[in-house]
Amino acid sequence: MDGIEKFKVKVKIPVRWGDMDAFQHVNNTIYLRWNECARVEYLQKFVTGSFKKQILGPILARQDCRYISPVNFPDTVIVGIRTAEILEDRIRLETRIYSESNSKLCAIIYSTVMAYNFKLLRKAEIPKDWIDAIKSLDFK
Repeated sequence: MDGIEKFKVKVKIPVRWGDMDAFQHVNNTIYLRWNECARVEYLQKFVTGSFKKQILGPILARQDCRYISPVNFPDTVIVGIRTAEILEDRIRLETRIYSESNSKLCAIIYSTVMAYNFKLLRKAEIPKDWIDAIKSLDFK
């Protein structure tokens, strides 16, 4: 699986029979669910405190998926995720989904995550502790 080694955070997810659609491959919305699983795993590496109790937390602002190869049941996907870019008010994540049985890249997803102040109900700057943790994880 060419390129998976650049991702320090990886999640293995078994493909379920119910993930398939009438066209006999995994439905396109499932790729976004797999991205969500990896994104939450990744965010837990640097967002301090509980997602439920914090005033400042990450929210998804955008995601774009490029579908490359279909996935079928039975299989397991390996979802690698990392930060591609840090801006003042957002983080751009790159996710790559690989088929374990085919050793093939199946999708590339770019997600934009913003810091959101749940008390003030508006976006916020990315906290320095998030940036430091991201840099130590992905930009060594």
